[in-house]
Amino acid sequence: MHDGSPDGGPGRAPPGRGAARAYAGVCHGTLGELFQGPLRYEGVRHIALVSFPVARHAWAYFVPDGDAALGALPAGEKSARAVRLLLERHGRALPPGRWHAHSELDVGVGMASSTADIVASLRCASRVLGLPLDRRAVQEILAGIERADSVFLDEFAVYLSARHRVVRGLGPGPALHAAFVTEPGTVDTGAVTPLLLPHYERRHAEYDRTLTDLVKGFTAGDARAVARAATASAALSQEVLPKAAFDEVLAHREGFGADGVFVAHTGSLLGYLFSAPPPPALKGELSAFFRSLGHQCSFARGGCP
Repeated sequence: MHDGSPDGGPGRAPPGRGAARAYAGVCHGTLGELFQGPLRYEGVRHIALVSFPVARHAWAYFVPDGDAALGALPAGEKSARAVRLLLERHGRALPPGRWHAHSELDVGVGMASSTADIVASLRCASRVLGLPLDRRAVQEILAGIERADSVFLDEFAVYLSARHRVVRGLGPGPALHAAFVTEPGTVDTGAVTPLLLPHYERRHAEYDRTLTDLVKGFTAGDARAVARAATASAALSQEVLPKAAFDEVLAHREGFGADGVFVAHTGSLLGYLFSAPPPPALKGELSAFFRSLGHQCSFARGGCP
């Protein structure tokens, strides 16, 4: 996903005369995961993710303002902590200015909104001061704040969310298109972890096969194989953190010609995966189906450029 700033450019007017130059950081979010489950790494079993990036974003803006307080930080507690850690890392301070934020990501449903806010804020602060911000720096800062998704990457990856470790990059992956809904309620990932670990231990062999199939699908660039593996991971998740509409959605997959079903394993998203964009007529059918279940359907292009 492209991380841009609001500078003037082709087709865009530059800031007006006398206007303060705004800086921006942008980070994409996710639609849950294509896989979440156990993975043995360096002799220890960890929780691994293959997040499903989506073209929905969080933005952080910094506008220099001589009348603002010195040392202003983003409003969010985690974003403020991340920027503070970045500044301490380089022994720098921000000039007087004001922070603003905007997000297309819902909170607490499985869109990685918190991590995306943090990464967008880090990218913005690094641009203000001209600081380097490589992948290692982001991972080390995130490690001091929260378990995180891999939204700072421009590729799919097998990622250890607690260790902040990329086990294997999977490249940009095949194109995937999603029709999805959000069930009511939010999920606290930390609170449900004690439920997940015993389930992962019981079903580790099935999870191992599912992750192997998913990686093979990415290696072959086979969107349908990726979608099948995502369906298997979603079905395993249903055993421990069930979605109310999952069985109904799974039962109608073939009827809609969907290639798979995906969920936010520790969130409230679920929906269909397609290897090609659903045409308008199918979008209408899907919307009617999900409305009959009491939900508003949304559509998005998933994956990385």
